[in-house]
Amino acid sequence: MTEANDFKLVSTYQPAGDQPRAIQGLVESFRDGKKKLCLVGVTGSGKTYTMASFIKEVGRPTLVLTHNKTLAAQLYREFREFFPENAVEYFVSYYDYYQPEAYVPTSDTYIEKDASINDEIDRLRLRATSSLLERRDVIIVSSVSCIYGLGSPEEYRHSLIMLDRGVELDRNTVMRQLLHIQYSRNDLDFSRGNFRVRGDTLEIFPAYRQEGVRVEWFGDEIEKISVFDPLTGKVIAPKDRVVIYPAKHFITSPPKLEEAVKRIEAELVERVKAFNEQGKPLEAERIEQRTRYDLEMLREMGYCNGIENYSRHLTGRKAGEAPACLLDYFPEDFVVMVDESHQTMPQVRGMYEGDRARKQNLVDFGFRLPSALDNRPLNFTEFETMVDSVMWVSATPADYELDRAEARVEQIIRPTGLLDPEVEVRPVTNQIEDLLGEIRERMGLDERVLVTTLTKKMAEDLSDYLSDMDVNVAYLHSEIQTIERVEIIRDLRKGQYDVLVGVNLLREGLDMPEVSLVAILDADKEGFLRNARSLIQTMGRAARNLNGRAILYADKITDSMQTALDETKRRREIQEAYNREHNIQPTSIRKAVHDIIEREFDEIDEEERMLAELEKEVQFKKGASRKEKIETVRKAMLDAARNLEFEKAALLRDRLQEIEQGAEAVFSKNGEKDSAGKDGKKGDGKRGKKAPFRPRSGTRGQNNSRRRGGAGGGNGNRQQQAAYDADMLDPGVTITQAAGRGGKGGAGGNRRRANGGASGNRHHAAGSGNGNSRSASGGNSRSGGGNSRSASGGNRAASGGNSRSASGGNRTSSGGNSRSAGNANSAGSSRNSGNRQKQGGGNQKRSNTSSSGARSKSRGGARRGGGRSKSEG
Repeated sequence: MTEANDFKLVSTYQPAGDQPRAIQGLVESFRDGKKKLCLVGVTGSGKTYTMASFIKEVGRPTLVLTHNKTLAAQLYREFREFFPENAVEYFVSYYDYYQPEAYVPTSDTYIEKDASINDEIDRLRLRATSSLLERRDVIIVSSVSCIYGLGSPEEYRHSLIMLDRGVELDRNTVMRQLLHIQYSRNDLDFSRGNFRVRGDTLEIFPAYRQEGVRVEWFGDEIEKISVFDPLTGKVIAPKDRVVIYPAKHFITSPPKLEEAVKRIEAELVERVKAFNEQGKPLEAERIEQRTRYDLEMLREMGYCNGIENYSRHLTGRKAGEAPACLLDYFPEDFVVMVDESHQTMPQVRGMYEGDRARKQNLVDFGFRLPSALDNRPLNFTEFETMVDSVMWVSATPADYELDRAEARVEQIIRPTGLLDPEVEVRPVTNQIEDLLGEIRERMGLDERVLVTTLTKKMAEDLSDYLSDMDVNVAYLHSEIQTIERVEIIRDLRKGQYDVLVGVNLLREGLDMPEVSLVAILDADKEGFLRNARSLIQTMGRAARNLNGRAILYADKITDSMQTALDETKRRREIQEAYNREHNIQPTSIRKAVHDIIEREFDEIDEEERMLAELEKEVQFKKGASRKEKIETVRKAMLDAARNLEFEKAALLRDRLQEIEQGAEAVFSKNGEKDSAGKDGKKGDGKRGKKAPFRPRSGTRGQNNSRRRGGAGGGNGNRQQQAAYDADMLDPGVTITQAAGRGGKGGAGGNRRRANGGASGNRHHAAGSGNGNSRSASGGNSRSGGGNSRSASGGNRAASGGNSRSASGGNRTSSGGNSRSAGNANSAGSSRNSGNRQKQGGGNQKRSNTSSSGARSKSRGGARRGGGRSKSEG
């Protein structure tokens, strides 16, 4: 382990405002033996820099604990910038989706564990634990995942493999050791957690790194060790020594595993006997069958699904003893910083009881042995016992922190001189129209807006409405995946979105200097989302901008609102007095926009790179005709195919088909170079490049990513839907009329449902072939795998005009999501040249369906695998 414990803080600015006093007060208190500290810092006052300065002065391994993954990712990025030479790591739950094992006795329903692991986060978790074993200058930013059971640190330490150049060590021995620490041999697929053998060369891809390790033997002696790029094979740096850490946290040596199996069998015998004595033969049979299978897997493979449920036996712990967790990997003198402690501490307190309530049913009904109850997070008492030195950080600390703090430091003055935002209370009546006007004003100033609602459904519905009003908008709530959340925030800062709508994730800590307006809907609805602390935190998101302002929409001023208003007023008065005394002119915070979490690759960036290359490679003669341009692109496509550059050839093919249909011959990802701005006139395309509208997940029950082009213009690409959703239409409005109302520039658009025909029945056909349909003619098929739910020719059960597939719609194969569809007027004749889908295999589909004189034609052009499609007017 590295002995050096000096943290090197790198920053372009010096402490200012209240920061010097806060840093000095915290450090002196800590050195005086006060181990429970509290930093009360307003939003935007530079609390993170104060925390970093404290870490530098104290020089101890540090755990930064916070309550949600998005905030953890932001802190991870900030601390990496402050300490580029030290080990700053990220440790959160690695599940993108997690359905825990459960049993519902009332309905006799067993729910099997189902999870989707994020490979990138898994790598970061493994890197965090390996860093703790290697060095002391470590900062780990973590969610409450750090209090959940993890493999034993002692077993983890003893399982590492140390390889030194010049040492005699049999290659087969190293391979057996790699298999024991959960690496797999795979000579074809060289990916994380695998190794491969080529003669006297062993190549390992550590589970916690982005580079591979190549070990070369001469006889039984390790002749050369090097780190290399797994993609190109190019050597990055030679090494004299490398340490390979386990690919998983749960590692058990063969002797311990054998002992664990015996203990599990003994517990199983007791449990079966107990069930039989209670007259529960079904539960006895169930627990024996399930446990015997797991035991067989442990004997043969050394691993089984749900192995964590046997963690007590595998680690040799006693019943009821606290499990090993990330805190056990830290040295004894580590420091814990609890960011946004008013939220984080209650979350830590609540984890244990929720977990036990679920597992107790599994134990009582024979799905798990009683020892499974010891696979759990720490309870609050255990957490307090393990955390000796702690600093609570919050703008609104709770009573728990204030009562226990041995020293309290306040940080109200911002280094930039910015004041707390002005707050205005407005009536609920016409709040959405009023909000839309405020949004348009901020869009004109190139500033961003945050809107908070009370429910996820309200957030999604408001996003739909604002999108229809030609606003770049995304929503953010708990059902959005971890990585995508940070991408949405990054895109908001970059200007791809003007508005972000959320429920509870837009409160604490998010650093978005571009946000000048925070709107809180239904501010007078008392509850945890609208209490004084929540309101102060939410309003604080606008405190990093010179024009920061908060609007509370409410019909009355509640006690919580009054408390928040009074506290904001108090802080503004202190800040204004300081600025006058020191002659400070407030300035907005300026920060570069970065990807918050490092990633190994980005498919979108790769496609943009290829499009940029094509822009340079495919040159048209000045004044070339459309025919000549088509031939130029066709030749480039064939050349790319001959050179085995299939991704590039696919992009050229897509562009070729668009040129043949009348599009301009350019290679830009978001539409034509001269796409129009929001006023429908042609411009430079700056506002015409629209961000992807985020998936309608959660309450909508679907997950279709939709990307829409700029408004108006020659092509008619529209960010908003070409026709309003069925629930937004007035009865009696036909599809064609709706499309005309919905789009300035084109008739193509995405529709979830349709007002099917002239009669205007929203969801059901009227009974004859008059064009009524359940979903849009040219609508979006929700179900993947080739199923289409829309019908263009009227009611399926009606005589005449029966049709299974959408006229102009899409029957999507390979689970593809349709982004656009043409509209067919059921009373007349129309033509749709709209749907161009991204499908694997490169097949084109055409379908013609006639109904009561209506004729629509759909033409599909294949694109790269992935199941996406692009809108065309």
